[in-house]
Amino acid sequence: MVPTSIPPAAISRARKLRRGMTDGERRLWSELREFRRWYGIHVRRQAPIGPYVADFVIHEHRLVIEVDGEHHFLPDRMSRDLRRDEWLASQGYKVLRLTTGELSDSFEGCIIEILHALGLMENQEGTPTASPTPQGGGGPGRPHD
Repeated sequence: MVPTSIPPAAISRARKLRRGMTDGERRLWSELREFRRWYGIHVRRQAPIGPYVADFVIHEHRLVIEVDGEHHFLPDRMSRDLRRDEWLASQGYKVLRLTTGELSDSFEGCIIEILHALGLMENQEGTPTASPTPQGGGGPGRPHD
């Protein structure tokens, strides 16, 4: 059953966006989908929230992660993004924007920024509080798959 707060057009758009993810979004998704195993955090991709579609969302932490390409820096797009971010904030979401350039130049830095936003970073040196095991199992206290 489709929640009534999400317009059918947003659901349709989300499905289309899932099929047409950019290279940066695909690379980030590859990492973010492991967050469930590593940290017990469920990340959704191209998820409708009200009338909008978030690139990635972690509902339990009220965090939206957006990957912005060059077109997001055009004046009309910037004002639309601002209205969108304000609406998401009014719904209790924090929006973290990463650029495609940041993902290319400093992918690990982007992941650390996401972990900071989730409150999973312990110190400035980038040591996560719940790190994945080398075998790919859960973090401390997490069962292995």
